[in-house]
Amino acid sequence: MSPPVVVGGLEKESSLNPWALPERGVSVYYGCPEMPRLSHYFLPRLLLSGKRILYLDGANQISPLLIARFARERRLEPSEFNKLIRVSRAFTCFQLMELVLRVPKILNSWSADALIVTALPDLFFDEDVRDHPARAAFEHALEGLEAIAQLPISSAVFSDANSFKTKRHDFFPKLSKQARHVFKVEARPDSELSFTSEKTAPLLSV
Repeated sequence: MSPPVVVGGLEKESSLNPWALPERGVSVYYGCPEMPRLSHYFLPRLLLSGKRILYLDGANQISPLLIARFARERRLEPSEFNKLIRVSRAFTCFQLMELVLRVPKILNSWSADALIVTALPDLFFDEDVRDHPARAAFEHALEGLEAIAQLPISSAVFSDANSFKTKRHDFFPKLSKQARHVFKVEARPDSELSFTSEKTAPLLSV
């Protein structure tokens, strides 16, 4: 089951289901400290439709046990879901940048219907990485996302950026500016999640 939600401002494209990713363009989800874990709850709808998912795990939090639970709740073997997911992990901002840039090449050999990325730009806030290299890597990652946005694939970035105190506070606004959709997810006192659409830009023809 998915956590209970309150929907605000979700566009018709998602059929008012907050767990349905927009079909085209890059979407950004942020606001709740549990965003990497919440990304899991977008998987069942895709997997039950036979959609293949490329998951770039910058947060290193993807949970095979949770995915297996989703399958069993639907009376399916976990292997039925697992075969539809390809996971690539990144432990540094440079690794995540490289993964994002390689997405078009990966899709040539393993076609996917959806792309999920966690910890962008969170990984780029690492204080052990000097500012100039971090900024250069982040700009390259944005270039990669711009290229991905032109592909016929549903793409979503799950970020916990607003939980960080960082001098690189301009990174998340740059990501949001480039995204077609921006959704803010907040926890309410009644244990529900509130989904609010903050941005929906027109889909440019290519």
